[in-house]
Amino acid sequence: MILTVTLNTALDITYRVPSLRPHASHRVSEVTERPGGKGLNVARVLAALGHEVTVTGFAGGATGRVVRDLLADTAGVVDALVPVAGATRRTTAVVDERTGDTTQLNEPGPAIASAEWSAFQDVYEELLGSVSAVALCGSLPPGVPVGAYAGLVRTARAANVPVLLDTSGEPLRRAVAARPDIIKPNAEELAELTGSHEPLRATQDARRRGARAVVASLGAEGLLAHTPEGHWRATPPTRVQGNPTGAGDSAVAGLLSGLVEHLPWPDRLARATALSTATVLAPVAGEFDHAAYEELLGRVAVTGEVSAA
Repeated sequence: MILTVTLNTALDITYRVPSLRPHASHRVSEVTERPGGKGLNVARVLAALGHEVTVTGFAGGATGRVVRDLLADTAGVVDALVPVAGATRRTTAVVDERTGDTTQLNEPGPAIASAEWSAFQDVYEELLGSVSAVALCGSLPPGVPVGAYAGLVRTARAANVPVLLDTSGEPLRRAVAARPDIIKPNAEELAELTGSHEPLRATQDARRRGARAVVASLGAEGLLAHTPEGHWRATPPTRVQGNPTGAGDSAVAGLLSGLVEHLPWPDRLARATALSTATVLAPVAGEFDHAAYEELLGRVAVTGEVSAA
């Protein structure tokens, strides 16, 4: 069982319009709703890959009920969300069918009371006793301490559960010092953490700050990994156009599934890159095109070298 943590869960709403024009009314051609937030996206991809997943975090209000109802229909995913008084946020993606571009609107999330945060920590610690790995994903809702992820990383390490962290800003900076097994920033997040805009140097610096392995997402250019076992670059075979929402989450799912399956790093990176690219090609945020993934997987180029013993 894999555990994903989404402290700021969401209901992802995707609107498709023939053409998005500022200051105009639009007739929506299609609407879809999915449980959202980074960790829930990761869980859905992991389940599609055949892994059993438990999700935890917070859910509240009418939107939270919708999220939980949708999770109940998601095969392979177990709901362990903690109820809160505030309403779960919504994220709205508007896809322009003419250009393929996506406009994203993200609400901030509910305020979390100290008692709710304590209740979550109790649930989290209990869940760690029965999982093989954990992913800590996304932003912090109001009321959750900025050092929350650092504490959750330390709790996972104390339970001997490998932990992957995917967040940004001050929560990332504090949590890196707690020594997560893997962090997966994008290029901008990595530069903010290290002060370096040169990806290879920045990944090395992030490891010196505490992360055991660093996998940087470089958008259409693929992934760059710096690990104790070596360093590699994974590049998709082609540039694709579509909805990038959830592409990074699919990469996390690829890395996490590769970790629990004990795959070598080049295979983990190829899987993560193929999943990320196939997610851009999917019409709905947080999904991936299965046929495209299978076709891309064998064509991802992975270069690099193993570290000297």
